[in-house]
Amino acid sequence: MKVPPSAAPRACPRMTPVTSGNSPGRRPGWRGEERSMPHARSNGHRIAYEVDGEGPLLLLHPGMFQTGAGWAAFGYTEILRKSHTVVAVDPLGLGASDAPGEPAAYALERRAESVLAVLDDLGADRAAVWGYSMGALTVLGLVRYAPERCERVVAGAWDPVEGFASAVRHELRLHRLPADTDPYGLLLQVAYADPGSAAVCEAASPAALRANYEAFSRDRGLDAALVASPLPTLLYCGTEDPWHEPMRETARRAGAEFLSLPGADHQAGWARSGEVLAGVLPFLAADRM
Repeated sequence: MKVPPSAAPRACPRMTPVTSGNSPGRRPGWRGEERSMPHARSNGHRIAYEVDGEGPLLLLHPGMFQTGAGWAAFGYTEILRKSHTVVAVDPLGLGASDAPGEPAAYALERRAESVLAVLDDLGADRAAVWGYSMGALTVLGLVRYAPERCERVVAGAWDPVEGFASAVRHELRLHRLPADTDPYGLLLQVAYADPGSAAVCEAASPAALRANYEAFSRDRGLDAALVASPLPTLLYCGTEDPWHEPMRETARRAGAEFLSLPGADHQAGWARSGEVLAGVLPFLAADRM
């Protein structure tokens, strides 16, 4: 989360909607287009996903204010589909997935169950799993709650120890903001600064977005599951991201691989897909050797 120096606690500005997205069960995609997608059901909720490519199964989970289509938009899917069957998930509350308004629906175990429902819908026992930011949180939830369903784990830019709280402290200190600043308001300001994320926000239910945040902002303490896990794991993060050092230290303790992205903040750690793929592809290829 990188907040402009002028940011202050205030309501997120309203922007002209890119698309209507009237149905809570079928919402627009990353660029605002309507998408017809396969879906699984988890805890009574629709979980939408897309499948592309051929090869070992690789499930991709995006971050907050993103849908599964973001993996294609930033160039990941085009490369990964050449060696894997790529399954990109729309997280609960976003894209074409359902959008409940209660924080309990977004609890970490429920997040993990939504991914498992997609695997079940595909008839797959196991898959390699990759998530970024909130997606990394979900992947770490799988390591905690369902490690037997994971082949390999790739997690980018999430603090396994303190979760979102460490980034909040960093930003408040960096920009000299009061301790009672609403972190959710700052997070929305960052999202609305990017056209793609702004489109996702406008298409989503405000109550669902807030409930999602209320749940994931409390998740922490996932390092213990990683350290205890025998799963092949790669963690990565930009050096300018406040989560770089917690991730690197957790990787050291867990005996996991770690990829450091020089000069990258949280957004660049996602956008610099070529550099990320250059580090992740050899790790994923180990299953094919």
